[in-house]
Amino acid sequence: MRIDKFLWCVRLFKTRSLATDAIKREQVKLADRLVKASAEVKPGDVIALREPPVWRSWEVLRIPSARVGAKLVPSLIAERTSFDDLEKLELTRLAKAQHRIPGEGRPTKRDRRDMDRFTQG
Repeated sequence: MRIDKFLWCVRLFKTRSLATDAIKREQVKLADRLVKASAEVKPGDVIALREPPVWRSWEVLRIPSARVGAKLVPSLIAERTSFDDLEKLELTRLAKAQHRIPGEGRPTKRDRRDMDRFTQG
């Protein structure tokens, strides 16, 4: 199966074209090599995706025949990213959230609750 189709089938990307774009931007590696969208994936391969500041990696366990539901994804791929890298990724996400200017952009769930409480009582 092509790597762009595989990434879409196991729900690492919302659309196949987003997977293809990430491959073109060199954010996807197969066996520690940058690849084209037409590269073939087989069981046992390790796929890495760039999520700044780390590379997240998964091992291919099985190849799906079509896009699968979210509950079936763990039977197809296994996360191989180190705990330290996942921790670094989470710290980066928290740092970005703290620097968000209140009132800018789409309201968060918390902002929406605060607005509802204000208008209702």
